[in-house]
Amino acid sequence: MSTTESRSAAADPTPSADQAVKETLEDYTLRFAPRSYRRWTPMVVATTALGGIAYMADFSIGAGIGLAHGTGNALLAIAVAAVVIFVTGFPLAYYGARYNIDLDLITRGSGFGYFGSVLTSVIFASFTFIFFALEGSIMAQGLKLGLGLPLWLGYLVSTLMVIPLVIYGMKALSKLQVWTTPIWLLLMVGPLVYLVATDPGTVDRFLAYAGTDGEGGVNTAAVLLGAGVCLSLIAQIGEQIDYLRFMPPKTEANKRAWWTAVVMAGPGWVVLGALKQAIGVFLAVYILAEVGPAAAPEPIQQFKHAFDAMLPSWVVVPLAVALVVISQIKINVTNAYSGSLAWTNSFTRVTGRYPGRMIFVLVNLAFALALMEADMFSFLNSILGFYSNCAIAWVVTVATDIGVNKYLLKLSPLQPEFRRGMLYAVNPVGVVAFVAASGLSIAMYFHALGDTLQPYSPVAAAVIAFVLTPLMAIVTKGRYYLRRTEDGIAEPLLDADGNPSAVTYDCHVCRQRFERPDVAACQTHDAVVCSLCLSTDNVGDHVLPAAPAVT
Repeated sequence: MSTTESRSAAADPTPSADQAVKETLEDYTLRFAPRSYRRWTPMVVATTALGGIAYMADFSIGAGIGLAHGTGNALLAIAVAAVVIFVTGFPLAYYGARYNIDLDLITRGSGFGYFGSVLTSVIFASFTFIFFALEGSIMAQGLKLGLGLPLWLGYLVSTLMVIPLVIYGMKALSKLQVWTTPIWLLLMVGPLVYLVATDPGTVDRFLAYAGTDGEGGVNTAAVLLGAGVCLSLIAQIGEQIDYLRFMPPKTEANKRAWWTAVVMAGPGWVVLGALKQAIGVFLAVYILAEVGPAAAPEPIQQFKHAFDAMLPSWVVVPLAVALVVISQIKINVTNAYSGSLAWTNSFTRVTGRYPGRMIFVLVNLAFALALMEADMFSFLNSILGFYSNCAIAWVVTVATDIGVNKYLLKLSPLQPEFRRGMLYAVNPVGVVAFVAASGLSIAMYFHALGDTLQPYSPVAAAVIAFVLTPLMAIVTKGRYYLRRTEDGIAEPLLDADGNPSAVTYDCHVCRQRFERPDVAACQTHDAVVCSLCLSTDNVGDHVLPAAPAVT
């Protein structure tokens, strides 16, 4: 089939495709991020990505684990989870940055198939509204303390205030994150340094704290229960990749800065996350005697009392509220943005229609607001412990497919594929591994296999996913990855440096110009079609027919 750029024989754009084009060219929702758009330096992308790590939930998570199980068990749990998150996050971050696609597009070609990854898109969307609700609850606590707003009104304010910010994509978010990060770091680190420097006894009390249900010693069950809660954050790598997909091409000149940015803003986010969780334990123990175990996990209380030790009383509450509000805005614009991408992606594939990303911003916010009004903060660890089983199963499955099936077994295609027509609808490799791992681990979490095994549910999710993913690839001989091996275009997908090619083609449906990785030949015209127009092709006129993959 010819690969000439063509506007001839062009079909009229469908309303859905036309709307999709107008909106997605701001932030390349649902599609490959082209080189022409990726004008940021590696460090700007990394700073923007790390801006989303400003969330206060880590302080609550760490405090909850520490108060329940003691400092020793909490620190071990945090460390175990951080290692797992770093190891599994590295291959995902590399693929997102190297090939300029988000985690859903990576998942499609890494064991799940074109429709199979809808499962994981829903898991990721759930992650974003659960953590939006958590951050919104923390902000509402701050607004109640500082302004006297009732919690229900604080929940509403924290939800509505992010809408104007999240309407725009990467351009607006990068400016917000870069300018607010220094202020946030100063407000977070300052009081901690002061407390440790002026009262070393706080460190001794922190290290000696035994927990409400502990005796001070290390307990395997307690460590694993705590790690399970921390591992609910494993899906955060998806939000990091939503920014890392805008990395510039990796070249000989920028490779050191490129790798530094990918590691720091990809799996490296968990280093800062683990540190914040440990600080949460420290601050909770510090204020425990004064506020009690119910209020100690609240970040607004933690920082109010920390500021109170070093500043005049009149400035304490305003500063604590400012820290909470800045943190909430920085993370929840990311939660709302990433959640809207995940919902839109799933809906477009299943229905073939693109309703607009803003609709799903509102859907995501509605879910989050409902959780807040239901007082999810009071049963935080239970929600996160349950959710972590699904998140672990997904991320470990995809990371194993990349690290083992692609690079060791050579059964999974090395180059990621996400376009409709190139992939099978469902690939049993990832789907079976994910369903089995999440299903069995959830059963363990709810004591279906006995009380003794219950703390081991996160371990089971990781181990089952890690074992089943290569096993299913071997059993299926890798035949369900690619529906066809050629996309009808002679131009290579990658340039001489291994970066996605910047050669452009005109999509004959929406009549817009797209770079090589985002297009495929059309079945019915001597022209090419972009990936999103293929997704919204309800009739399938433009989708290439199946061809046996070479295995």
